[in-house]
Amino acid sequence: MPQTEAQLEAELIDQLNQLGYQRIAIKGENDLINNLRTTLADINGIARFSDDEWQQIISHLTTGTIFDKANILRDKLPVKFDDGSSRHIYFLSDDPTQNRYQISNQITVDHTSSNGRTSRFDVTILINGLPLVQIELKRRSMEIAEAFHQTRRYSREAYSAGYGLFGFIQLFVISNGVNTRYYANGTKNIEFAFAWADITNKQINEITDFATSFLTPKHLTKMLTQYMILMSTTKSLMVMRPYQIYAVENIIQHINSNNKNGYIWHTTGSGKTLTSFKASQLIMNMPDIAKVLFVVDRNDLDTQTATEFNNFRADSVDSTNNTKTLVRQLGQQHDKLIVTTLQKLNNAISKDHYSDNISYLKDQKVVFIFDECHRSQFGDTHKRIKQFFNKAQMFGFTGTPIFEKNSTSKAGLKLTTNYLFDKCLHQYVIVDAIRDKNVLPFQIDYLGRYTQKGMQKSKDTNTELTAEQVEAVDTKEVLEDPKRLKMIARHIIDTYPTKTKHGEFTAMFCVSSVEVLTQYYELFEQVQAEKQAEDEAQGKIFKPLTIATIFSYAANEAVETLDGLLDEESADIPTQINQSSRDKLDSYIADYNATFGTNYNSGDSYYAYYRDIATRVRNKQIDILMVVNMFLTGFDAKTLNTLYVDKNLKHHGLIQAFSRTNRVFNEKKPFGNIVCYRNLKFATDQALSLFSNKDKAKEVVIIPDFEVILEKYEAAVKALKTIVATYQDVDDLYTEEQQLSFIQAFRDVVRLHTQLQTFSEYDQDNTSLDKQEFANYASKYSDLKNGLTTGGDKSKTSILEDIDFQLDLLHSDRVNVGYIVKLLQLAKDSKDKNQQQQYRKQVQDILNNDITLYDKQELIQKFIDENLPKMLNGQTVEEAFKDFWDVEKEAAYQKMCVKENLKVETMQKVIQNYEYTKRLPRKDELKDLPNYKVGLFNRDTVLNKLMIQTHQLIERFYMGL
Repeated sequence: MPQTEAQLEAELIDQLNQLGYQRIAIKGENDLINNLRTTLADINGIARFSDDEWQQIISHLTTGTIFDKANILRDKLPVKFDDGSSRHIYFLSDDPTQNRYQISNQITVDHTSSNGRTSRFDVTILINGLPLVQIELKRRSMEIAEAFHQTRRYSREAYSAGYGLFGFIQLFVISNGVNTRYYANGTKNIEFAFAWADITNKQINEITDFATSFLTPKHLTKMLTQYMILMSTTKSLMVMRPYQIYAVENIIQHINSNNKNGYIWHTTGSGKTLTSFKASQLIMNMPDIAKVLFVVDRNDLDTQTATEFNNFRADSVDSTNNTKTLVRQLGQQHDKLIVTTLQKLNNAISKDHYSDNISYLKDQKVVFIFDECHRSQFGDTHKRIKQFFNKAQMFGFTGTPIFEKNSTSKAGLKLTTNYLFDKCLHQYVIVDAIRDKNVLPFQIDYLGRYTQKGMQKSKDTNTELTAEQVEAVDTKEVLEDPKRLKMIARHIIDTYPTKTKHGEFTAMFCVSSVEVLTQYYELFEQVQAEKQAEDEAQGKIFKPLTIATIFSYAANEAVETLDGLLDEESADIPTQINQSSRDKLDSYIADYNATFGTNYNSGDSYYAYYRDIATRVRNKQIDILMVVNMFLTGFDAKTLNTLYVDKNLKHHGLIQAFSRTNRVFNEKKPFGNIVCYRNLKFATDQALSLFSNKDKAKEVVIIPDFEVILEKYEAAVKALKTIVATYQDVDDLYTEEQQLSFIQAFRDVVRLHTQLQTFSEYDQDNTSLDKQEFANYASKYSDLKNGLTTGGDKSKTSILEDIDFQLDLLHSDRVNVGYIVKLLQLAKDSKDKNQQQQYRKQVQDILNNDITLYDKQELIQKFIDENLPKMLNGQTVEEAFKDFWDVEKEAAYQKMCVKENLKVETMQKVIQNYEYTKRLPRKDELKDLPNYKVGLFNRDTVLNKLMIQTHQLIERFYMGL
């Protein structure tokens, strides 16, 4: 007989008891507070707190947000005692012997006053009486995601109830017995729930093994006191992943055992900056260390990182090239941790008038942490540090180490990472990261040749293409042929909507040289104008893409490197200038200024222009960023999902460039898209082999071909139709178990459909589930979600309540009401009857097939049938539709208030709050809506009904416009 959830819980409690946790019975909040009062007095060496003394403490503990409580937990509180004395009490010590470890289960929190329900938590770990770790369990046959969504529901509904002491939870652990994950309180997406692993990166999934490794009092204390990060910019908590922790611990162990250097090989996108900075913080506390210098490249410093560092140490990050701040910090002996840039460090130790001020450090132990140590200029920096600091110890972080195979020689020496840093202290390669879902795999299109019919895919071969396949002929004449460049520009414009999910994401395009970039820039203007004319002739709307560019105008930047490695371009003004390149860049910056209302130039605001581009790419204000080498290393943007490539890449340059696309974001971004216009197949396979250090890396890193995913999609559709042969059959699913089977089956179809949408060859109408049938199933799926909380026994939690429906995957940003209004305006303005019909047909197709508009279809159709023919002379469709929509919205709003007997003013506040926060209201925020007294036993039913109706009203009239 399968193990029940209760049995799993009982076994875990027994195991924790054996690991050193005292089992304690806590039924509700009163027991929790009494235990806290006793425990805090005990660990602080106090017999008992008087009522006045306790009031000071409990008042302090019950204020603030989760972030505030995390700070309170790690601080001490001055308490004034009845005898007139004062002393500081602590809530959490980094010494496990100074803490009290307890476990309890099935603690009940009463939040009936807000939503008519109570919540019971599976297993709670209390440290010094405070609930710091919450463990939610599901039986072995259930999805672990259900436990995640249950903790999210608890956070919304239960943790703020009463004194709000569950706001002190720092970590969640979720498990179904065979899979276990941990994450920080406040985590909104299950993609950021982590598996624990051993030092070789082997996952530890079984809950019993996880408890032995992770939940021991000693290790858990270390996680809470050393390996959690309080992010002041976002007021949120983060917890480090296992490989990050092993890297930090290995560095500290290395410092304690010898004076040699070392490096950490953690793949690009795995959070090296966080790891390296945490290492710097902990090393700073070591008594034998005089200084710790955390060294970053100025180009890699984004605004948030700089803010976080400055919050830790005031003015520690100065993004200018002014070296005086660094020299002043080095001269202050109490300043142990200094964050600086590679550029300023070079200045400080190279120039005599600076180095004299810091000469006292020459014979003291100084630790250098380099955030990225694969930089080509690092060999010079390394040499200068060794010459200046006699006891320097250097540690580097890199996602792409320099081996002999991908190194360059200098004075006869191969400057490999091993040569400069002695020893690799920990590895976490791209295969590990993809398996752990910490970065995404790649979907690569090799477009090997061009013909009169357009771009064609290369054969999957490890050899160079034949001479007939002109694309692979590595000659400047062929590669820079204007016909070829125009065909590529047109291909990018045509495929951009598919690759970026109609602009939900953004793209980069890296090219071979500044000269080629300038040709592409002009070609994009030409191609977009042609595309716009073609689409208008066919009754379509084409919105030109926003294309921006930045490049170095140094004298030696104009040509392509022959070796396929990336030259590093600085965002600083070059000393030797190519005037032609600079003039071109100034004209492109002028276009940028006109688009965004800015005032940048290639002179004193060049670096500011660089930073502004980075911000706008992250905010999806730039559709395509065109570069030569800039932004291909060190730049992180989760919203970037596509890289177009028309340049030679290999080894670490290739991995670095491709990795701009593989940051984890959400379910709509299942992989990074790479579109290669050169034959990089062989170079890609070589790079993956070099930097994965694993067998079968290619199978993990590169997702299957279109045909393979399509086959999986068809299998998922077949499984769906086995459960419900038609969408009408969903209505006959009476039990929650039957509904759950449908939800899971259709969700699998949706996930695969999302992956297929990034392939230009995908046409859903040519599958066994065409667009109309898919939309019908999707409507039933959405209705099932929306109707989940109606009816039934509200004292019992539905098994579907914590299912992740992933409705975002059904949403499309391409089509909204505004898009339809534009089509109607074009139809009205056109003098050509055939074109008018084309526009109207597009509108009808959208209304009939787009699931995201299903709640607006009837109203839009009413506007078309009744209002459009009666438009006033000179009135635009947009103005007429706005008037119509306002009338319908007001009528629906008033009708709901009258029918349900609601307070109109309160409803207005609910709507206004949504318009400000863009967040749908929670049940507890609707408790003042009824214009009558709601009985206690009816409260949950009434509020559930109001929540559904309010959500439907907002979704219909305020969303997707």
